[in-house]
Amino acid sequence: MRISQRAERIEPFYVMEVAKAAQTMAREVAHTDRPMLFLNIGEPDFTAPPLVQEAAVRAVRAGATQYTQATGLSELRERISGWYRQRFGVEVPARRIVVTAGASAALQLACLTLVEAGDEILLPDPSYPCNRHFVTAAGGDAVLVPTTAAERFQLSAEKVEAAWTDKTRGVLLASPSNPTGTSIAPDELRRIHEVVTRRGGVTLIDEIYLGLSYDDAFAQTALAIDDQVISINSFSKYFNMTGWRLGWLVVPEALVPVVERLAQNLFICASTISQYAALACFEPESITEYERRRAEFKARRDWFIPQLDALGLKVPVMPDGAFYAWADCSGMAAKLGVSGSWDFAFEVMKRAHLAITPGRDFGTADTGRFVRFSTASSMAHLEESIARLRALAA
Repeated sequence: MRISQRAERIEPFYVMEVAKAAQTMAREVAHTDRPMLFLNIGEPDFTAPPLVQEAAVRAVRAGATQYTQATGLSELRERISGWYRQRFGVEVPARRIVVTAGASAALQLACLTLVEAGDEILLPDPSYPCNRHFVTAAGGDAVLVPTTAAERFQLSAEKVEAAWTDKTRGVLLASPSNPTGTSIAPDELRRIHEVVTRRGGVTLIDEIYLGLSYDDAFAQTALAIDDQVISINSFSKYFNMTGWRLGWLVVPEALVPVVERLAQNLFICASTISQYAALACFEPESITEYERRRAEFKARRDWFIPQLDALGLKVPVMPDGAFYAWADCSGMAAKLGVSGSWDFAFEVMKRAHLAITPGRDFGTADTGRFVRFSTASSMAHLEESIARLRALAA
């Protein structure tokens, strides 16, 4: 059967390929004194808090399970708008918010709305692989621009200007970023947007980890810059609702009918039960719990990264958000007699029963010597992971 060129251009999601190998080994060592520990997947170990769970049950029992509008429940769009007002001091009208089937659907809708075949979209290298694949699936070309630790592994206005060509349509950024957990300084983001606007392009920014910011200098939404910025967000990370598949997209008002038309055809709507449940995310009791969990994520970061550094797994930039550590494994890999983060990850999996993510997914700019640790796991698991790594390094 003939496969489309579009599908052929999409690379495997290596994070999940490694996860499959880890699950296979986990079954083999499940009954030993060292079961598999998973620091590879970017999924909070917390689940939706009680009010959210109860709201989902009420929706089911009330029969509130039929289609909503393609743009989402009006009450939920209003709640999200209120969250921007209360959390960030930014007015984002509900009419500009489109509720989506996860941030993945938001990214797909944004790319299908704005990207023509042959258009180039600039992304930082390293960056989350699926973001560039959404560009590819829309017929565009994702252009990875190498970044450095000195740049916080983020694009700068200077680099955007230098990389811009006649084919460039815009930029797709992430702040905080996966895999580095670093954000773009607001002043630099403003300069990037000025370059993009002057060139007649579009600024798309993935803000799914914005709620998990730990530094007030970076904890600002790009929507404060200009109402032409397009923001992608999600209930998965800060709101701990990964499997509920719910996100949202904020677009300029003129684009709402276009996005709505695409959403009607591609998705009909996001999960109705998830939408009713998400209304409870914004209750004071839920926000208090989310803030407690955010403090826990920060405490894990503050303990875990110095431990990695002490082992020679250097994290060149302290993440200011999310729950990742982007660590240079080249020194420890040499100690273990392997080369590169791919072989290092499998060696650690085999010898320490610890699953981590090699840098292969995230780009080509020196990513072969980096691994990503996820600290979205309990402190007990993080402590045991460090103990196993320390034993390996001895």
